[in-house]
Amino acid sequence: MSDDSKAFRQALGQFATGVTVVTTVGSDGVPTGLTVSSFNSVSLEPPLVLWSLDRLAHSMPVFQVAPYFAVHVLSQDQMNLSNTFAQAGGDKFAGLTWNPGIGGVPLLPECCAVFQCETAHRYDGGDHVIFVGEVQAFDSAEDRAPLVFCGGRYTRLAQD
Repeated sequence: MSDDSKAFRQALGQFATGVTVVTTVGSDGVPTGLTVSSFNSVSLEPPLVLWSLDRLAHSMPVFQVAPYFAVHVLSQDQMNLSNTFAQAGGDKFAGLTWNPGIGGVPLLPECCAVFQCETAHRYDGGDHVIFVGEVQAFDSAEDRAPLVFCGGRYTRLAQD
């Protein structure tokens, strides 16, 4: 990575984001997932969301063909879950309780929100692929504070 790329990445890191885990299930029935901060809403009608994944990511082959995925907005007490899903390789679902959602995608409990999506589009985004999903179902728990990431570390939202 060049010095310009490092500086660019550091500048991007100043933008506070929520922390999500995106999950799907492979054609072999094996669940997969990863921590993602590139989640965003796109449209209300139809309900669309997006996220992006590095082309070199270990889970890219699974997401490239997955018809469904779920986006989990993590709560501030789910840092360990974020860290687990941020690691490359290994069985990230070992010891976790989850339920199957639309298309069998793993749904994780105790999140601020969960969006179950049908993959609508995949777009070229340079060294990433941008995934757009049409939301088929969602759940929200407004009593949970979201996990926030900024400047290379987790942080909390200020409460009024």
